[in-house]
This record gives sequence, C-alpha cells and structure tokens, in this order.
Amino acid sequence: MITRLLEPELKRRAQEMPAIALLGPRQSGKTTLAKAAFPHHAYVSLENYDEREDAVQDPRGFLNRKSNESGIILDEIQHIPQLLSYIQTIIDAEATFGRFILTGSQNILVNQAISQTLAGRVALFTLLPLSTAELAASSLLQDTVEQFTFTGCYPRIYAHNLRPTQWYLDYIETYVERDVRQIGKIGDLTTFRRFIRLCAGRVGQILNLTSLASDCGIDLRTAKAWLSVLEATYIIFLLQPHHVNFSKRLIKSPKIYFYDSGLACALLGIQSSEQLDSHYARGSLIETALVAEIIKHYYNNGLRPHDVYFWRDQTGNEIDCVIQRNSELVPIEIKAGLTITSDFFKGLKFWKELVQDPEAPGYVIYGGQETQKRSSGTVVSWRDISPIFG
Repeated sequence: MITRLLEPELKRRAQEMPAIALLGPRQSGKTTLAKAAFPHHAYVSLENYDEREDAVQDPRGFLNRKSNESGIILDEIQHIPQLLSYIQTIIDAEATFGRFILTGSQNILVNQAISQTLAGRVALFTLLPLSTAELAASSLLQDTVEQFTFTGCYPRIYAHNLRPTQWYLDYIETYVERDVRQIGKIGDLTTFRRFIRLCAGRVGQILNLTSLASDCGIDLRTAKAWLSVLEATYIIFLLQPHHVNFSKRLIKSPKIYFYDSGLACALLGIQSSEQLDSHYARGSLIETALVAEIIKHYYNNGLRPHDVYFWRDQTGNEIDCVIQRNSELVPIEIKAGLTITSDFFKGLKFWKELVQDPEAPGYVIYGGQETQKRSSGTVVSWRDISPIFG
C-alpha cells in the first residue's frame, strides 16, 4: 500500500469526533485508506445492492448488525443518505469517538447531507489522487514532469502498472454511466462526454462559459449545470481570482483545472509523455498538474484550500497562483521548462513592484530537479513543492 499523508490526521481527529467523513473522487484510495487507518472497524460497501436493500428496509438494525466494538466503515454513503439520521441518534446516545467512518464520492450531495445531519459530530476530509510527495516516498515518482503529468495520480495505475490512457477512458465511461446518471439526471450522455473533452481542452484557461456552451451545442443554463456536476464529482475545480486590485481592473472569472492531469491528457487523445512534450496544451496541462499539487497539500494536511487563488488584470499581467501564507500573499509562477532563465522571474518582479516590497516572498515551480534561491524569488522543483508552504 502507498502510505497516504492524510492518515495521521484522520487518526488524530477520530480521537476527538464521533464520526469521520472521507470524501473524494472514485478510485482515489478512500476505501484503502479507511481500512488502513481503522483496521479493526467493520466494513460495509454500500455499492453492494444487497447491503443497500438491507440498510433501506431496516436502517437501525442494519447499523447494529454490521458494527463491531470498534465501529464501522460505511463506504459510499451517498447511496443511502437516510442512514445519517440514524447515525446521529446513535452518536447522541453513546458519545463515543471514531465509531463511524464514512466515505463518499459526490462532493455536493454528501457534504450537504453530512453537514446538515451530523453538524458538530463529524470531521470532514477530502482525499484526492496521489501527490508527488506520496509517490516519491514509495519510489514511484517519475523522472520528468511530462511523465508525471501524462500518467496522472490515481493509485490503481501505479498499483497494477496500467496503461494510463486506456484506464482513464474506461474511468470516464464508468463515471458517466454511474455518477452522472445519479447526480445530474443527464439524458444526453454523448453530448456530456463531449462537454468533458471540451473542458479538458480549456485547462488552465479563464472560464468562458458562453464559448464552452456554444462549442458543445448546449445552452448556457445546461453548461452551468454540467459544470456543477463535474465539480461535485471531483473531475474539475475552479480557481478563483484574488480580489486585491492595486488600482487595476481585474479579471473576475475563474480558471478551470482538472484534479488529475492524466485524465485531461487522456481526454485530449494524448497517448504518451513524448506526445505531450510536443502538444499544444503542454504548458497548460503541466500547470494543471502542479496547481492540483498545491490543492493536495492543503487537503492532505486536513485543511481546505480556501486561500488559493490566481491573479490577473485586464491588460494580461498574471500570477499563476497566489496563496495566503500566514498574513501575507505569496505569488507562485509555474514553468514547464527545465532550465532556469530570467524569464521565469518576470511575473514575480511585476508582483513585487505592485506590492511595493522588493523583499516580498515569491516562488517558481519548474520542470527541473534543483531548488535554488535567487534574488527575485525561490525556484523549487516540481518533485518537491513543500518549501512554498514554509
């Protein structure tokens, strides 16, 4: 098993809270992590139709029969959200910690249900696919940023040495047939698949929903609804612009990213890391992979990435990523190149002039191997972005 960075925080919070909810995309490793962190808990998969029938017909009896002295792991709780009310009753009656471990693959539906029913009784966590730190710790991290971006980060690919492109295309087909039908009530699945591919072609770009809808042949309302489905099921995330304006007019639309760059590569028909190296979207896909790494850092530490943004004004000046670190804003530029050049620091120099602080911190994540501190900012390798967070 690949050790997950979130495991210690899960165990710690399970000593403080009656319930733990572990959310994230399908196949991100939630079940494996839950079993590893809580090996003595009973385990029930609500993907199993017979288990679901039992839970629906006799929810109280189901929980009593399936639990053991340590507790119970209920996998894919979104299938039977009505169980949450019965779990609440048990928690309030028994006042024990870490008894219920819940996993779910649908962000909005599960999060809302859990937050409303188990408010004050549950600790919420998100598990995304593997990070560079987790891959490196298991000696699985690739040699180049192109290989990493193309392969993506889903554990099954590494566990079984699978061909990424084929696995991701199968993943999308399964995802569309299962989650999309359930959460979105989408009738035209063929057009929805085209919509996902069009989103992949726009990774790292400012979201233009009108253009996206037009290219897909759907109306704006449908495009908004489908984008929400992709967010709710952990396929994409929208990076919001930071509001600090320095007396400049700012871009107010978010940028669109995929949580997993390998999935985006597969949707664009990229068959190898060598093909990615000459692909028109190479820079955007590598940026997607590394922005996702920043998001993973927060989630893997039990935090939420509320303080991660980008910055761009109406004249095209842009900082790829801005994070709030303690009380200061920290600009981060992402470069796919392997050789450190003066152009890497153009954005950071612009930022320091804006904030009128030549000593302001700034970072460049690049495709090379070394970490160097320069007068204009610190350059860190894509293999280890931890210096950014102090």
